[in-house]
Amino acid sequence: MHILLLFYFLITGLILGSFYTVVGMRVPKGELFKRNRSYCPECLVTLKWFELVPVFSYCIQKGRCRYCLQKISPIYPAMECFTGAGFSYSYYVYEFQPPLFLALLLVSMFHIIFVSDLRYMIIPDKILLIFTGLIVVYRFIFPAEPWWSSIAGAFVGLMGTAVIIFVSRGGMGGGDMKLFGVIGLALGPKLLLLTFFFASLIGTVLSVSMLQLKIISREDPIPFGPYIVAGGLITVFHGLFIIDWYLSVI
Repeated sequence: MHILLLFYFLITGLILGSFYTVVGMRVPKGELFKRNRSYCPECLVTLKWFELVPVFSYCIQKGRCRYCLQKISPIYPAMECFTGAGFSYSYYVYEFQPPLFLALLLVSMFHIIFVSDLRYMIIPDKILLIFTGLIVVYRFIFPAEPWWSSIAGAFVGLMGTAVIIFVSRGGMGGGDMKLFGVIGLALGPKLLLLTFFFASLIGTVLSVSMLQLKIISREDPIPFGPYIVAGGLITVFHGLFIIDWYLSVI
């Protein structure tokens, strides 16, 4: 039964992941509900259902549109796998305990944010508002311990990032600030700070590496959202363990 449920969450994540990528691609351009069906961004042909099977269709079509033969961005199957793995791992870690639902919400939000910030360097306010509402409902049903830690986390996320933006004169954007606020609301101040630590660490290591390899230049803008997503995922699944481990060795 455990393996079957893992498989169920994997398939659910793959299916929803396909939708989340479309949301991340369309919301920044205001196109989410302008066309009901998915379409090729190059030739604009509406795709049939068998061309939309997560991962499988991409592999069968060898990464190309069946009509115009243009390459399909690998971000589609990659992000489908991201959410499939995230959903199944959420169940593996939490099973049917209350944190499972919060983990699923955050994996979903992180998927959309990753796509939109990587593609357009935008973290859409609409997406943050939707997930803020869902997290508030979650915290109303399953209050944090202590109850005020969610409020404190949101405050630290917003005000702390605002100070960093002011001091660094734009080192991060307003979208990053609001995203940290939502993460703080979901996880509280301790796990928020851990998320910020991992996001900064991963961002620094990868950015320096890409500069050394001349993949990017110093003038190229670098979205911070994907690094926040990476730090957030580590914290969601293993943050409490990491904090306990750290306190035990100091």
